[in-house]
Amino acid sequence: MKKIILKSFISAACLVGLTGCGDSWLETKYYAGVEADGALTTPTVIEYALNGVYYQLQRYYFAGNYSTMIGDVASDISYWNGQTGHFNALYQFTYQDTNSYLYYIWDYGYKVVDNAARVIEACENLLPTASASDAEDLRLMEAEARCLRAYAYLCMVNVFSHQAMVNGTSYQNEPGLVIVDTPIPAFEEVTRSTIGQTYDFLLNDLQSAISLFNQLGYDRGDVNYMNLAAAYGLQARANMYLENWSAAASAAQNALDVAGIDELTYTAEGYKALYRGGNSNTESFFTLGINSTTNWSANSCGTLYTTYGYSASPYLFSLFSDDDCRLSIYYWNEAISPDPYSLNFSGGKFGYYGGSNTAYATNYIVNAPEMFLIEAEAYANQGQLANAADALLVVAKRNNAITSTADLPSTADGILTFLHDERARELFQEGFRLYDLRRWNIACNLYAVGAPEIDWMITNATLGNVVLPIPADEINAGFGVTQNSDWSSTRPQ
Repeated sequence: MKKIILKSFISAACLVGLTGCGDSWLETKYYAGVEADGALTTPTVIEYALNGVYYQLQRYYFAGNYSTMIGDVASDISYWNGQTGHFNALYQFTYQDTNSYLYYIWDYGYKVVDNAARVIEACENLLPTASASDAEDLRLMEAEARCLRAYAYLCMVNVFSHQAMVNGTSYQNEPGLVIVDTPIPAFEEVTRSTIGQTYDFLLNDLQSAISLFNQLGYDRGDVNYMNLAAAYGLQARANMYLENWSAAASAAQNALDVAGIDELTYTAEGYKALYRGGNSNTESFFTLGINSTTNWSANSCGTLYTTYGYSASPYLFSLFSDDDCRLSIYYWNEAISPDPYSLNFSGGKFGYYGGSNTAYATNYIVNAPEMFLIEAEAYANQGQLANAADALLVVAKRNNAITSTADLPSTADGILTFLHDERARELFQEGFRLYDLRRWNIACNLYAVGAPEIDWMITNATLGNVVLPIPADEINAGFGVTQNSDWSSTRPQ
């Protein structure tokens, strides 16, 4: 593990934002560095370090692009026109263990994990002797750091491990991630925990964060920071992947209750207004702080889904009714063309409809519509069909032709089949589709070609056993991380 995860600790002076150290673990880009040994000794310095964790999380190497976009690019709902080479190996399912996107997701995911562990440890060390005011600050920062660590683990366990549950079958004893409860010393030998242990760890982080937020009675009230609604939302997402249906539904409802959301936006104008950039999305619980001054320019999601040639796939378009308000953000930059898929897509959720530069569009990471869909899936799997239909309707009404539960399927199988398509319609560009296809293990088609026709290079594939590789550089470093066995044979053909 040392090559990727621990490489920065050889130069301890790079610990907290010291300029000139490159991608050091707590480089914040905003603050001057402090000495590494015993550096996190005051709430103020811990806050600098926590800001660094947020910064690494939202980098384009992780949540700001790669770890989010991979889940939709490698699926049936994105289309690549071939004009650039970005993500092409993942889109085509020809990836190798040297894939640069996988490398950076691993690298920056563990930057978030390790730095969050340092913040958590520092907060707990200072709490016993802290003043009442400082104690509140420390608990708040620990809660946020635990959410950040849990989020990073939840992303990485999906990317680098087998799906935890596949249509009722557990794979939780398969290899998961290296757990970083406390910072790992340089040159330490490490081992991968199981998938189940990884989920236990991240769920414990989320429950601890929820307890801390509730103990305080507040969070920052700013969606650019982890908060109580986001913590419940991540708890719901994790329990959904584990098929802990009752816990998933309960956490999703808690998230909605905390956020005070029981309805969504149903007009074309209102839906498009959600994606004006910044904190415009009133349905979001946690949003990255990407804007006109802090953004990834050519490496942004907005660029990926415009000038770099990605768009919604023809298949995804076929799932929408003409009356669906979500179509308000899907169009090409030229109104008339015999081959619209050769042109630049509008960007979809990254269209930045408050201005012209799609690089300024941000990522909405934990959102209310996902919670309603988690509730619907959870209730349907528990046989609570009326509750499932009620939750599903809240999202499905984005299609203005659907006005009541009478317009939805009435059986469990029908509701779940409808929900499979509804998650595609609603959650496109939020990074869930690959993991949905894996956990449902339903037949799908991949590597779309020949737009605007619906055509594929890979047909009738099931992805329940697909496992992506750990980066070769990590394996070759020789510090104990083992490769996913036979990963190459699981690629759909």
